[in-house]
Amino acid sequence: MLSPKKTRDLARSLIAREADASASPLQTQLATVRVYEKLRRQLAAPVGIDGFQALASRALALARSESPQLTAVQVTANGSLHGLGEVESQTSAHEDGEAGIILIAQLLGLFLTFLGEATTLRLIEDLRLQVDASPDAAAAAANATDTAANGPAMAAAFEDLLLEIDRLRSVGERIEILANKHAGMADGLVSVAGNIRSIATVLDIFTLIKSKAGGSQEDAPLPQTNGYLN
Repeated sequence: MLSPKKTRDLARSLIAREADASASPLQTQLATVRVYEKLRRQLAAPVGIDGFQALASRALALARSESPQLTAVQVTANGSLHGLGEVESQTSAHEDGEAGIILIAQLLGLFLTFLGEATTLRLIEDLRLQVDASPDAAAAAANATDTAANGPAMAAAFEDLLLEIDRLRSVGERIEILANKHAGMADGLVSVAGNIRSIATVLDIFTLIKSKAGGSQEDAPLPQTNGYLN
């Protein structure tokens, strides 16, 4: 798996190459926006629009903790970004578009974790955005093939994960009930319940993505997602 530093370097390389491909200063300013849109079209294919939107929202939340500039940016229902162009155009010269790089790096990091290094890098290569891939990419691809051959074991693992996801949601619901009973702790308990629901949703996405990446679309078992994802 790529380290956080290598993932950040990958994001920086994608944006730099997109900027170099344009002769227009305005288009160069919006290189991050164009990279994001290309990644959205490519990476949404294996996970669906809802899956990509959930991952993009999580990536944005993580990126905001590093770059407050991204507070004004929003992820729309179809996974597009609203407000990133404005942030990029207002970035000072010494910041060099770092906010956009952070966001792209967080998005790539989630896909590298959930979809796998070999699959994610292959999807990026399909965009004809040439970047330096990890030297272990071939080994990762072999591991992905081995995983696909282990279908029954993967199906059992998905079932176990779904049980734990249901338990997490039940915990979140019980904590919300406690929040209604104890007004003095309501704010903190509601926040905890929301965090637990977010974890359950991320696990849902993880299960869905792995079920699609671990084998063919026709043969791989598709776990139930309790209505959270298509």
